[in-house]
Amino acid sequence: MDLIRHLQCFVAVAEERHFGRAAELLGMAQPPLSQRIQRLERELGVRLFERTSRQVTITAAGTMLLEDARLLLARADALTATARRIREGESGLLRAALPPDLAAEAIAAILAAFRQHRPGVELELHELSTTEQLARFSSRELDVGLVRHPCDLAGLELGPVLRRELGVLLPGGAPAAALDEVPLAALTGYGLVLFPRAEAPALHDDVLNTCARGGYTPATVRQGSGTGFVRGLVLSANAVAFAPHDTAPDDAAAPHADIVWRPLAGAPLAWRHSVAWPRGRGDAAVGAFAEAASRALWNTAAVTADAPARPLHLRPAAEYWL
Repeated sequence: MDLIRHLQCFVAVAEERHFGRAAELLGMAQPPLSQRIQRLERELGVRLFERTSRQVTITAAGTMLLEDARLLLARADALTATARRIREGESGLLRAALPPDLAAEAIAAILAAFRQHRPGVELELHELSTTEQLARFSSRELDVGLVRHPCDLAGLELGPVLRRELGVLLPGGAPAAALDEVPLAALTGYGLVLFPRAEAPALHDDVLNTCARGGYTPATVRQGSGTGFVRGLVLSANAVAFAPHDTAPDDAAAPHADIVWRPLAGAPLAWRHSVAWPRGRGDAAVGAFAEAASRALWNTAAVTADAPARPLHLRPAAEYWL
C-alpha cells in the first residue's frame, strides 16, 4: 500500500468533507479516491468516514487519526526536501581526500572556495596518497579525491588533468646549483629522495624510468614524503629530490641557501593531477569540490592543462557556483 498517497487522500477528504472536491484537489477521479479510502480503512481496521448521498462526515476514529496523518505527511515532505538538498549538493556529508604534498596555500584555497559555495555540506577531508584513495573508492569510503597519474582509473570519472612541472631540490653547494636549468644527467652521483612506491607504484616507476632515459641513475633511492624529512635528507645524505616550485622551501631561491630549487632542463618530469570520483556518483557537491580544487591549483600551483584522461560528466562548472 502506498501509505503516503493514501494519507494524502484521507486528509483531503477530511478537510473538504466532499469526495468530488477532494478528488479535484488531488488531480484524480472520484472512484479511485473512494477506493483508496476504502483500502486505507481496511488496512487500519477502522472506519474513517460516514457516507450518505448528501454528505461525508469524519468518524471519531478518523478525527483521532487525522492529526497523526498530517504529521506523517509533513515529515514525508521534510524527508523529500532533505533528499533534494543532498542530491543538489546543498547539504549532507562529502568525504574528500587530498595528496600529502599539496601546498598549504592550495589546501586553504580549496577549503575556502568549497565552504563559500556549499556552506551546508559537511566536508570530511583526509590526507591520502593515490593508492589509499583508490582503495577507499573501491570500498565506497570516499566520495571524491585528487589523484596523481598514472594510476588505475577503473570505475572512476575524472575532471580535467592538470600538470605541475617539477624542478629539483639540491644542496646549495652542488655544482648543478649554479645552473639556471638542471639536466637530469647533471644529477649523476646523487641519491634521490622519492615518495614511497606504495603511495603510487606506477608513478614511482615512471619517475625512475624518466630519470634513466635522461641519463640519471640515482646512487640510492630513499623514501620520504614530509617536507622537513625530505629537506633533511637532501642536506645530509648527498641526495636530491623533485618538487614543484610552489612546494619548495621559502629560502630555496636565495643565492647562498643550504638547499636550492632549480627547474629541470626540458621539463621532463611533472605531477599530473585530476579530481576523481566513482563513476555515476558525481553529484553537485562533488562537482563543487572538483571546481574548487581545479581553481585552487590554477591560482596557487602554476599548473597547466594536460590532455583529459577521461571525459568530465558533471554539469558546467559555473552551475555549481549558483
